[in-house]
Amino acid sequence: MSFNTTMTKVGYVLKRYPRFSETFIVNEILAHEAAGQELEIFALRPVEETHFQDRLGQVRAGVTRIPDKQKTAEALWQIIASVQDRLPDAWDAFGKMHRENGRDVAQAILLALECRARGVDHLHAHFGTVATTVARLAAKLAGINYSFTAHAKDIYFDYDENLNLAAKLRDARPVVTVSDFNVAYLRDRFGNDASHVVRLYNGLDLALFEYRAPQPAATDSLAVGRLIEKKGFNILIEAVRLLHENGHPVRCRIIGGGDDRSHLAAQIRASGLEDFVELLGPRPQSDVVAMMRMAAVLACPCVTGRDGNRDGLPTVLLEAMALGTPVISTDVTGIPELVQDGKTGLCVPEGDPEGLAEGLARLLASHELRQKLAAAARTAIERDFDITGNAAVLRSLFFDTRGTEARSSEGM
Repeated sequence: MSFNTTMTKVGYVLKRYPRFSETFIVNEILAHEAAGQELEIFALRPVEETHFQDRLGQVRAGVTRIPDKQKTAEALWQIIASVQDRLPDAWDAFGKMHRENGRDVAQAILLALECRARGVDHLHAHFGTVATTVARLAAKLAGINYSFTAHAKDIYFDYDENLNLAAKLRDARPVVTVSDFNVAYLRDRFGNDASHVVRLYNGLDLALFEYRAPQPAATDSLAVGRLIEKKGFNILIEAVRLLHENGHPVRCRIIGGGDDRSHLAAQIRASGLEDFVELLGPRPQSDVVAMMRMAAVLACPCVTGRDGNRDGLPTVLLEAMALGTPVISTDVTGIPELVQDGKTGLCVPEGDPEGLAEGLARLLASHELRQKLAAAARTAIERDFDITGNAAVLRSLFFDTRGTEARSSEGM
């Protein structure tokens, strides 16, 4: 199969860049650059975080921050007026944007102008929310194609505003998502509009995650993620309490920061686990990797939040499985595709502290089981989650212009 590979530049459109929790985006960008693909990065909102990935400094692409607020009506008018000279074919597209948010349209104009100035002829967004909204409008204005990766929150979260996800699915080429579970859900919900969605797993640079067999003497469990509801860390703390109640005084460390820290700390105190469960806050990836290597098990007790928010395929699972750290997780969205129960890890029902406690006890009691699961997990990661191969597939989808004529031209 041959593809048109004459593309000059791809523009990555992201709501915020960088974000500490979005390691998978940095992995993808670096893999593209290693293959010689020129990129531009466009960020739509200010950075809010103070901790960033270790590899961020390796990204060569420049970052252009698209202003998200215009100070005066005159400033907005100047943006619109600039289209007449620099994007003369955009006026027809404006007529179909009357229902769009003015802030999004203004950013789309600026983004389209940047694409024209920088030779960007394809836009790719992550998450089907504001980044894809602006990329879609900008692509219409600039007369280029766009694509996006749908993850989890953008699919399942109950947003107040209409994301127009059906329209985005209909006219983006390609649309990728990170699990077979997501593909089935989107096709069931959106029908023909989602018929061309492709599953493409997130990936890792496996050269950075050397496999080592689990340590026989390891006894502690580890968890990594933002301290928010969907990560299920309250379930993990309750599982540790149950293990202690049954005579298994295990220790657990939780890496990450977030809004639920005070609630989790209170739960730890109420359970009498202050000496056994630690909330360590955010840590650089080098520290996370070192702690994964020392842990007997990586616990990822994801749940579906009350607002519908849930994880897709947490990167921390990929990292632990690549390193040789046995994992236990839950049956949320696409996780069972990665953590196959009894084969590449243990997978228990979500929101089930008893089941989680039982699984942790099994893993901590049997080095043989940990070895078997870890070896199979590494094989699965090498087969399906190598970022070099997965990014190459994504680029081939960018370059495959077949079906572009099917993009909707009827309204926005």
